[in-house]
Amino acid sequence: MTVEAPDPRVRTWSPVCQAVALLLGPYAEVVLHDVARDEVLALWNPMGSRAPGDPSLLGELDGLAPTAPDVYGPYEKLLPDGRRLSSVSAVLRDTDGRPSAVLCVNLDRGPLEHAAALLAGFAAPTAPRPEPLFEHDWTERMNDVIGGYVRAHGRPPERLGREDRLAVLRELDRAGVLAVRRAVPAVATALRVSRSTVYALLADLRTEAGPGSEAGHDIGTGTGPGTGPETGTGTGPETGPGTGPESHAGPEAGPAADAPQRNER
Repeated sequence: MTVEAPDPRVRTWSPVCQAVALLLGPYAEVVLHDVARDEVLALWNPMGSRAPGDPSLLGELDGLAPTAPDVYGPYEKLLPDGRRLSSVSAVLRDTDGRPSAVLCVNLDRGPLEHAAALLAGFAAPTAPRPEPLFEHDWTERMNDVIGGYVRAHGRPPERLGREDRLAVLRELDRAGVLAVRRAVPAVATALRVSRSTVYALLADLRTEAGPGSEAGHDIGTGTGPGTGPETGTGTGPETGPGTGPESHAGPEAGPAADAPQRNER
């Protein structure tokens, strides 16, 4: 900032000008003009060689009437070096309503335009996904289903209700995700619920599908590729009711327990 002048208008408006300069600096120049003498009173973050006492050249603001607007802009200006500015001018009136000073804020648009161009480049259309690379990636299919539902309904996963989660699980079943071993823990994490919640919802879907339907047997069985602790035959803490974490044996599991077990493979 320039050396503060004894002019009372500078003392009055200096805190405002300094606050704007601090907020928008170093990309904004704040200038306080004397309307009567058409000269610069003070500058903050000067962008050029102007100094207090230099001509303001505010001819377009001469003869302002008491009923004229007090704020002009934003309007575009150019510096000699080619930089584009967005400017706002505010007329500051005295107690009698006469223009006393003009406060101008000149914002350098260059950094904003560069940032906009950078963001536009990242937002450019992408090429179609190479499906051969993803056709066996069930986690990608899971993310597509859950992410698509979240975007379509405008609610994050933790705010989805029971019917929303059932709808997501139906779509995951159609996409073949629920037939993959270890899918339930991944789905629970993506939906931000517990595994027991997912198992309970899958049990409801099996009941909804009916005991005789193919879907009623396939939902939540986790019989797809993969091996590990979630294969459905373990007896650890994640096995849940029945014979495994995704078997869901219970009242609706089928005939008597001593009946021959169907080979799910």
